Amino acid sequence: MRGRGRDGPVTTGALAADELAEPFPDIDLPIRPPFPPMEAKAVDEMPPGHGWLFEPKWDGFRCLAFRRGRDVILQSKSAQPLGRYFPEVVEAIRRLPGSRLVLDGELVVPSGGRLSFDDLLQRIHPAESRIRRLAAETPATYLVFDLLLEPRGKPLLSLPLTERRERLEALSETFPQGGTVRLSPATEDRRVAGGWMRDLSASGLDGVIAKRLNEPYRSGDRSAMRKVKLLRTADCVVGGFRYAQKGGEIGSLLLGLYDEEGLLHHVGFSSSFKADERRALKPILESRVGGPGFTGNAPGGPSRWATERSTEWKPVKSGLVCEVRYDHFSGGRFRHGTKFLRWRPDKKPRACTMDQVVPRRARGLEKLLPA
Repeated sequence: MRGRGRDGPVTTGALAADELAEPFPDIDLPIRPPFPPMEAKAVDEMPPGHGWLFEPKWDGFRCLAFRRGRDVILQSKSAQPLGRYFPEVVEAIRRLPGSRLVLDGELVVPSGGRLSFDDLLQRIHPAESRIRRLAAETPATYLVFDLLLEPRGKPLLSLPLTERRERLEALSETFPQGGTVRLSPATEDRRVAGGWMRDLSASGLDGVIAKRLNEPYRSGDRSAMRKVKLLRTADCVVGGFRYAQKGGEIGSLLLGLYDEEGLLHHVGFSSSFKADERRALKPILESRVGGPGFTGNAPGGPSRWATERSTEWKPVKSGLVCEVRYDHFSGGRFRHGTKFLRWRPDKKPRACTMDQVVPRRARGLEKLLPA
């Protein structure tokens, strides 16, 4: 993923999981890393009926925290060590009461009234000096939503969520107010959870998690947890296109959004088309070839991972607007490819602005994460 740092363009968080791999140190606990966290099954809407606890789905890194005395280990969802990248979180967990503890939660970076995934990615860096600087400038917060081993050393995996949550809330009373370690909110009221979905998308909420209240902690299993992701859409200008590597049909639309100065920046692509749709797109786009395409940031040139054909792109004259669905926007780009939904002939290109995806000021996060 591309991002911008103080020294110009940098590669941010562009590491495979195996590049983060290193053995975990031994820690004398009944639950030890690597330990598979409980996972969620993706659904389209919040599950009906009673017996569910709803939690915010944060835009961050899933993280298990293990503590024995002053020894603290942070483990990612993919069972990789995270402690060296978040020294301020390690120190905050080290200061919690008790000598033994295993927590399940999410690492996030609040910034400007919202969560910044881009700032979070900046932390995955080999230079310790950079990590220490960013830990001070953009400190992470650890939002805890489950307690697997209580301070007295008793494992809680077999207890139902109702009891684990009760003990976690009691433990959270010892967390410093507004500190690095915080209790993640939860509710049994689906109207409250629906309000989170409706009001806090711009603040960095990624959706809602639903967990069965009467279930134990099911390590590595999806049967007791559901995730409802937010469906985000944006109207984008088509600034160009790429041909498919084979067949000569359209491979992807190159999408743009305008900034406050009126520059059209390349922000991502959409390639979710069937074969007949690609054929139909070809005369539409080829008849519009010309112009600068993008007047701000443009698609990059060849890289060592791409073929010459895959990096070629054709600019098109401004005018085509389409609505796309996306999951995340950070670092000036859609984090993944988008899904084309429909053309928007009723929308003027200059109305397709960055504030659709980067609001000037997101409000509401302080309700869930008070300072």
